[in-house]
Amino acid sequence: MSKVTIVAKLTAKDDCIEAVKAEVIKMVAPTRQESGCVEYRLHQDRSNPAVFVFYENWKDQAAFEEHMNSPHFKSYVAAVADLLSDKTVNQMNEIV
Repeated sequence: MSKVTIVAKLTAKDDCIEAVKAEVIKMVAPTRQESGCVEYRLHQDRSNPAVFVFYENWKDQAAFEEHMNSPHFKSYVAAVADLLSDKTVNQMNEIV
């Protein structure tokens, strides 16, 4: 299988920005330790601090699915469920 790239964009509710930021930051260290994680980067929009973007590369689809079933990912999903106004997750294939 080929590498999987994920671009996930989260938008926090206006009164939840710091809470979401704390939760997404918690994801970084344990995720980077996962065996199938090639790259895992977290960004915050300069002009709209409510917007967070994860840029991720996984060894393959199985590694990404393992990540989504990890305890830290499930904990994060539960923690931010009511704190987001929008979420988009794109699974990408590199073409060039």
